[in-house]
Amino acid sequence: MKIVAWLGSWRFLLSRRWVLFFLTIVLVGAATWWLGEWQFGRLDDRKERNQIIRANETQDPAPVDDVLAADEPVAAEDEWRVITATGVYDTADTVVIRYRTDDRGLPGVDAVVPLVTEDGTALLVDRGWFGTDDPRISPTEIPAPPTGEVTITGWVRADGTGDSTRVDDNSARAISSVQIGDALDRTVYGGFIDLRSEDPEPAEPLEAAELPDLGNGPHFFYGLQWWFFGVLAAGGFAYLAWDERRHGRRGERRPQRRGGPFSRAPRDDVPPGLRAQQEARAQSARVIPPSTGSATPDRNDAAGESRNAATRPNSSGRP
Repeated sequence: MKIVAWLGSWRFLLSRRWVLFFLTIVLVGAATWWLGEWQFGRLDDRKERNQIIRANETQDPAPVDDVLAADEPVAAEDEWRVITATGVYDTADTVVIRYRTDDRGLPGVDAVVPLVTEDGTALLVDRGWFGTDDPRISPTEIPAPPTGEVTITGWVRADGTGDSTRVDDNSARAISSVQIGDALDRTVYGGFIDLRSEDPEPAEPLEAAELPDLGNGPHFFYGLQWWFFGVLAAGGFAYLAWDERRHGRRGERRPQRRGGPFSRAPRDDVPPGLRAQQEARAQSARVIPPSTGSATPDRNDAAGESRNAATRPNSSGRP
């Protein structure tokens, strides 16, 4: 019987209101679980990328033809590989990459210059960052690369994607060998190179790119945070269900007690016997009888000693 009564006290959970509430919590829990898994997946991807970068940066520079091919995308395992190439810069086909900032947050642009190799295939080299407030700066205003035959080393990078790679008047917002090759009407290697060194060195070098941050980022804590939100939602549902079982539905609970903690009014949450005593005590008011006595001050009626002595009128006109 106790089990039946206990189960009966939870029957409100079968109401339409609580069923919809439960389904909402299920959806919230599923969403927070998926978001947590997504963040942990990004953490795994970042760890894998960092492992590739660490492995590639310790290898000796490889010839460009061993790593890249014309019109072929960069393999994932080759990104950030160090390569070397020899050729001549074609400064007339310089492409300005707009809206780039350095580590200090200063505005500027990147200069991408084709390095034409011996067989005529061009390697797109991002020579570095140049500070300027004008995103439409002319390539002739950017410090020029070395003339003649140049040997470069740099890190292999994969092409960008999206509308930002579209080349307009030798300018773009992201680097894509496909888009730049079509705009310049050249055969180019897939991907591009972040310049590390040039031989001979230029008269005025640009600010070179650096390796990315090899930390794991905030993904682990973001994943835990999303899972915590899911647990919090489930815990809130359990608490509200327990609260309604114990006290009833909000808005339909028994009235609050009347009066404050020092009030003589009877309270509603006390046993009937004690309530009767409270009512009797509340009805019996303490009456203080009025005072019937009077306090008469002592007076000294001697005329010479009292301010209240009678004064006889003087009608004779003499003092």
